[in-house]
Parts: sequence; structure tokens; C-alpha cells
Amino acid sequence: MSKTEVVVYENPDLLAAAAAARLVTRIVDVQAAKGSASVVLTGGGTGIAILQELRDSSARDAIDWSRLDVYWGDERFVPADSDERNEKQAREALLDHVPLDPRRVHAMAPSDGEFGDDVDAAAAAYAEVLSGDHGDVPAFDIMLLGLGGEGHTASIFPESPAVYEKERSVVAVRDCPKPPPTRISLTLPAIRRAQDIWLVTGGDAKADAVAQALAGAGEVQIPVAGARGTRRTLWLLDRGSASKLTKVYQTPTA
Repeated sequence: MSKTEVVVYENPDLLAAAAAARLVTRIVDVQAAKGSASVVLTGGGTGIAILQELRDSSARDAIDWSRLDVYWGDERFVPADSDERNEKQAREALLDHVPLDPRRVHAMAPSDGEFGDDVDAAAAAYAEVLSGDHGDVPAFDIMLLGLGGEGHTASIFPESPAVYEKERSVVAVRDCPKPPPTRISLTLPAIRRAQDIWLVTGGDAKADAVAQALAGAGEVQIPVAGARGTRRTLWLLDRGSASKLTKVYQTPTA
């Protein structure tokens, strides 16, 4: 049965360092158990900080990077060289510094890629990447997700068409309340295929959304509440983002 855990760290730097250390351990464990592992990356300040911490960690060499599949939970539909792209930020923070198999890095198409500015075609193509020969979304081993102050996760915003999607695994997202307005996102059904979901965020601005999601808010109003792993849902927070929780959670100091 899936379990939910919450760990609160003293500050954002400690949160990023601890999450990176956890990520190494989990990837190594999965690779030892079944030969390869898959991870879904997120953008945002905390998500990229985790990748930077991993890049600078001596423990990163414990991972067999050639046996790791890398996906993204969402992407800004902008040109490939845009600094707003999650892929570009992830490559600069970590991916270009480790010996990944390029065939196992599964990026979403940019707006100047093979589908041009057709975001629906780009979303459909990523759904095909996920389904591959087996016709179903993979059971990702580890999915990293952030969240917004209003409760969005990936690019699924409150009361948006994406939050109501039940069939497709990947959708085009338009008119986002947060720029850039056009994006590609996994849907909640695809997200909930992950074995482990790690929700990582910091800062006082996230405190309301964190508290509402953990209190059982509905996913239409607080989409991050619908992000649940099949094995485990792990919230990794700093004191700011956890400041409105009424329950006392584990608070490592080192």
C-alpha cells in the first residue's frame, strides 16, 4: 500500500543537498534490483538545485549513468536554446556532466523542433515516447515534482483543462497563469504511474498549498494533491514551506 512521508529540513540549501543524496541512494538501489532505473525531472529553483548538488557530489559516480532513463514531467514550449527550458537548465546543472546514454534522455520537443509551433503534435509525440512498444505509460521509478503557490504541479494548474484529463498521458497546456503560457505536461494519470513521487519545494510562498494538499484538498483546486506514487509519496520541504502544517514531522539537522 502506498505511503506518504514528510521530511522537513532547516533551509533550502540543506533540502537540496539531502534530496540529492537520497536520489543517489534510490537510483543505485533500483539499478541493483532490476538493472536499470528511470527518473522524471522537474524544473524550478529547487529541482535544478538538486541536480547541481548531485553534479558536485562525489557519490554521483555510484550511479551507472548508462543504465538510467531520464524523462521530464513538463516543459515550457519555447525554442531549444531558451533559458526557460527545463531541459536546458537540467543539462547545464547535471546531464552534460555525467556519462548518460543519449538514447535514454527523453526530452520534450521545443517550439522550433520537428513539430514547429504545433504544441498538440509535440505533446502527442511525447505520449508515444512514453508508451513505446508496450502501449502504456512506464511505471517510473522516481518522479521529482515541484509545486506552485497556488497548488499547481508539473504544468497542471487549478481548474485548468489539464487537471480534468483522465485518458491522455501528455497534454498541451495553453494560457498558463504563469509565463511562459504554452507548455507540455504529463497528466495526473501518468504521474500516478510512478513508483515513488518526491514533492520537493521550499519557501513561505508554498506553505498554503503544501498544507492544503497534505490536509486532503481536492486535486481540481490543488492539483499537487493528486500526485501520489504507487509505492511512496515523499514530501521534502524546508521550514518555510512547512510552516503551516499542524502536524510535527521529521526535521533532520544534518
